[in-house]
Amino acid sequence: MSRSLRLKTFQPEEEYIYLTYSLKNDKKEESRILLENYKILLQKALDWLWERTKVERKEVRKGKKVLTKVKITLPKKKEVYKELRDELEKINVLASHYVDKAINDAYSLLKSWKRRAEKGQASLRKPKLKKVYVRVKSTLRKVEGESVRVTVKPYEYITFSWSHAWFSKRVKGLELGEPIIKEEKVYLPFRYKLPWSTPLNFLAIDSNLYTLDAYDGGKFITFSIKELYSLKYGMQLKRARVQSFASKHPKKGKELTRKYSHRERNRVLDYVHKFVNKLLEMYPLTMFAVEKLDKQAMFEDATDSLSRKISRTVWRTIHRVLKYKAPLYGSFVKEVNPHLTSKSCPRCGWVSRKVGRTFRCERCGFTLDRQLNASLNIYLKMCGFPRIRDIPRVWVGVIPLKGRRRMNGAMLHDSGEAQGLRVDMKYYEIL
Repeated sequence: MSRSLRLKTFQPEEEYIYLTYSLKNDKKEESRILLENYKILLQKALDWLWERTKVERKEVRKGKKVLTKVKITLPKKKEVYKELRDELEKINVLASHYVDKAINDAYSLLKSWKRRAEKGQASLRKPKLKKVYVRVKSTLRKVEGESVRVTVKPYEYITFSWSHAWFSKRVKGLELGEPIIKEEKVYLPFRYKLPWSTPLNFLAIDSNLYTLDAYDGGKFITFSIKELYSLKYGMQLKRARVQSFASKHPKKGKELTRKYSHRERNRVLDYVHKFVNKLLEMYPLTMFAVEKLDKQAMFEDATDSLSRKISRTVWRTIHRVLKYKAPLYGSFVKEVNPHLTSKSCPRCGWVSRKVGRTFRCERCGFTLDRQLNASLNIYLKMCGFPRIRDIPRVWVGVIPLKGRRRMNGAMLHDSGEAQGLRVDMKYYEIL
């Protein structure tokens, strides 16, 4: 037992990030054979598992309301795997490894459907296959220089090359993961080994409609994303006109809807990637704290006007791209629960019931802009600092500006700006 408790090395574990690039599929005919036959396998596996899936409805009384809860039980993979595999082998014309892949993908689809159906976000009908893609296992692909050979059938292969692609120099020396083959494109994920690094800076970000308000332990910084909001607003107006046109001309309207949807997504992603690149250049080797937001919960308590504004935000996209790119700069991203961050006092922990544009603590007199106060509390949550309600305490770097604070029944007044907190408001517009 003592041997298992020994440390073999004091070095940290190796971590990797996947950089995915796309190629135009120039082998459409060969790929179509693979995709069509794999779709048959996947559909057969889905049908077979669906016949053995149990859906139960239970009525639960909650106060005066009677709610219907759904419980879905999928067949256990270990118990049915061999039987299902034998059934699929009877109709399989591809390499046998595709059978294992079809079973895993069928379970993945059913688990995703089960999670949504039990929450009431999906119907209780059998999930349908739309556009099928194939993720090629490592046992079915072989890398040769700047090309990958994919096995379709025994002694039948498809080869994709990225030697003349724009990213060929960028991925030189990186290890290829599992390629994803679609009808129009082929996606190549390359594995990048992260260097060992220790964050030198900390930045807490509060996401708002037009700005990202941040605090780095010494100063506040505001990043403007109003241009991104305006882009979403303009595209929303165009999409409304296209939908009106589509109601009268379905065929042409469908093409226009797809065109403008792709255009909006590409423009938004282009802006977000440029913004995140600039942010990471300004703050390398940084631990970023962002809010773990739930937009669906925001819609429940918001007015119609506010709901429309929230729908135009892309906070999760910014956080996702930041989380994806941060390790390349030696940085990390931590998600923090935003509950009461704009309503609580960072000095004494008092929670306000009403918060306007400015937060004012009725207990100790701490006063600060609501959005900046939220970034300050996110910073505290990231660092793990507690708050003590009964005995007001001051944490290093979080000393309030001006105000009054009560201690042992006496009212103490801060004469001027308190030491340790420098407010440096910068308004960046990153194009």
